[in-house]
Amino acid sequence: MDWVWDGGRSSLDLINTYRDRKTGGREMLREPADLAAWLDAAGYAGARADEGLLRQARDLRDAISRCVDAVLAGAAGVDPVDLEVVNAWAARRRAPVVRLAPDLSLVRVAPLDPAGGALADIAYDAVTLLGGDDRHHLRVCASPTCGLRFTDRSNAGKRQWCSMRRCGNREKVRLHRTRLKDG
Repeated sequence: MDWVWDGGRSSLDLINTYRDRKTGGREMLREPADLAAWLDAAGYAGARADEGLLRQARDLRDAISRCVDAVLAGAAGVDPVDLEVVNAWAARRRAPVVRLAPDLSLVRVAPLDPAGGALADIAYDAVTLLGGDDRHHLRVCASPTCGLRFTDRSNAGKRQWCSMRRCGNREKVRLHRTRLKDG
């Protein structure tokens, strides 16, 4: 699967598992194996998913997405139902458990529920994103077809594209072809 990691935050990367929003949308998390693969690629090794967790992950993703959209639209608040979904998942977050190895190095202990722990971490990331100063850096790709969300960390704060490799390059090619055709 072609996962996108250009969001700059785990919560935005989860939102970006629903692609092509501006042209009708395309679901990347179609079955539990897709969610497990995404979680593994996102650094949450050992996460297993079933239909119930897939549904919960999509619900969390969609709630975060609507919260982000509200922030981007300049809304004074967000839907309380969406806040409840995000906050309930974030409340499940637990600090990583570490133990001392015989050589006195720290060893991270895998959580009992890797997938649930991953979603809780992602929800916590959304809480800190939307409730912190980073919300002012939220952007939507300027491509007429893309719609991926990202944080703008450019010096000028004027980043337009989710990625120059994808949408930015396509726009440059389109403009070049237009100039050649008109020239």
